Parts: sequence; C-alpha cells; structure tokens
Amino acid sequence: MSIVKINVLTVPAEQREILEKRFASRAGAVENSDGFEWFELLRPVEGTDDYLVYTRWRDEASFTAWMEGSMKEAHQGGADRPKPAASGSSVWSFEVVQQASPKS
Repeated sequence: MSIVKINVLTVPAEQREILEKRFASRAGAVENSDGFEWFELLRPVEGTDDYLVYTRWRDEASFTAWMEGSMKEAHQGGADRPKPAASGSSVWSFEVVQQASPKS
C-alpha cells in the first residue's frame, strides 16, 4: 500500500496568502515525480494556524528520492530567496492500511 506524508506548516494569518500563492506557482514541481500519487494543500478553518501539505506516494523510496532530488533543489537558494511564509514545520508519516472510494 501507499504511504502518506503530511507536512504541518505553522503559518501566521498575515502570511497565508503568500504561502498559498507560492504553492499555486509551484505547478508541476511534485506531479512529475516517480511514485507520486496525490497532493493537497489544506487551509485551516478554525482553531489553528497550521496548514497541512498532504502528499501520497507509492512507497518510501519514491518520497525519499523526491526529497533528495527536485524538492531539495527547489528549496535551495541564495540571498535573494524569499523569507519562508511558515514559522514552523514538522512532517507526519503514515502507511495506508485501508482505503475506500465512492461507489459508482
């Protein structure tokens, strides 16, 4: 079964629009990665400043290859790199043990 990685980003209210625009402009950054299955950026509705960046992968090796390859390249930069919109980050890891889809 697949694995899920959820990056929990603490984003102050004044940085939310910036974060969302940065994710919108990253089109294709993960979608073309081998083993990639799904992406969602989840905006908090109430009670938290944490955005969830949900990605689903065929296996741990696919995620690791992306992290060490194109993701690492995209997050490196010089002095002209913009300040991060998030003030904190942590990654949660899960294995998919059950799943369901809508019945046709």
